[in-house]
Amino acid sequence: MESVRQQKVARLIQKEMADIFLKESRMLFGNVFISITTVRMSPDLSVAKLYLSIMMAADKKGMLKEIQAQSKELRKLLGERIRKQVRIIPEIVFYLDDNVDYANHMDDVMSKITIPKKEDENFDPNEYPGLKE
Repeated sequence: MESVRQQKVARLIQKEMADIFLKESRMLFGNVFISITTVRMSPDLSVAKLYLSIMMAADKKGMLKEIQAQSKELRKLLGERIRKQVRIIPEIVFYLDDNVDYANHMDDVMSKITIPKKEDENFDPNEYPGLKE
């Protein structure tokens, strides 16, 4: 369970890093849309885990590696923005958030499922024991 302070710092970092990615990412990473879905802080506020959603990129894992390579520059930009609000600027660790990809996959799977109608002549209610008439 995160403390209130962890949650406040996480929200601050999420807001500021989203702004950095919005304004600086074109210069650093090209025409890729990067959003921050979640920020998790360590109990001592020294490490921030940022979960990223990367769109309009052919190779998301490759883009994540580029972002990780630029983490020192991104931490510096973050530090310039939040230095008066936190005691130490946390180390930043980036992870790929694949919830959107997983949701799209589940939509595809669900759309392929066929549910027999009761009027269907091949319908046998004994095949579906959980189905009540």
